[in-house]
Amino acid sequence: MKYPYLLFDADDTLFDFPKASSRAFSAMCTANHIPDTPEVYQLYHEINEVLWQAFDRGEVTKDFVTHERYVRFLKALELDRDPGKCNRDYLAALGQSVFPLPHAEEVCRTLASRGHHLYMVTNAVASVQRSRLTLCTFGEVFEGAFISEEAGASKPDKAYYDYVRTCVPALSPDNTLIIGDSLSTDIRGANNACLPCCWFNPKGTSAPPDLTIDYEIHDLRELLDIV
Repeated sequence: MKYPYLLFDADDTLFDFPKASSRAFSAMCTANHIPDTPEVYQLYHEINEVLWQAFDRGEVTKDFVTHERYVRFLKALELDRDPGKCNRDYLAALGQSVFPLPHAEEVCRTLASRGHHLYMVTNAVASVQRSRLTLCTFGEVFEGAFISEEAGASKPDKAYYDYVRTCVPALSPDNTLIIGDSLSTDIRGANNACLPCCWFNPKGTSAPPDLTIDYEIHDLRELLDIV
């Protein structure tokens, strides 16, 4: 066994976040009498992306992002709605939306049966991610979940991984692999923490030259031959 300890990102690595987000957005629209059309969702998505990118750069807090996205969204639509309620409705629905990506359950169960220690590392909202992990059909194979707002730091900050290491002291560059889809958070975070990483790249996009990528996979099943 090359890497006994495996740190998995959640959204877009194990779970289909766009599908979950779309379902949750529809539920929020219904609850708040907002038109639920592809154009309206695209507007929300664009506003949301800009704010999360600012969060990834360390410019704003997660609480700011989750509230401000609805402030801007409702202003753009010229709708008089409560942004706080919209956000709460969306997050509640998102916490109930669990859609594993192809082969995620098969791969995680296989790795756990081989004796690997699986952990989840995520910047997601804690209440949402814990709910989804509870509802996930293979959540029990994970020995722990490290969520940024509980850690006091976020990926890709080295402090986030320092927190993870305090919780799992056995982690080292020789026995740990980080698996994730995001170059800006998962891969750069692994580089900042001086830990090996595996980039899950199902779309076959290109990576910038300033990142060290130890492994690249396009199908989660490829991970079984690496670790």
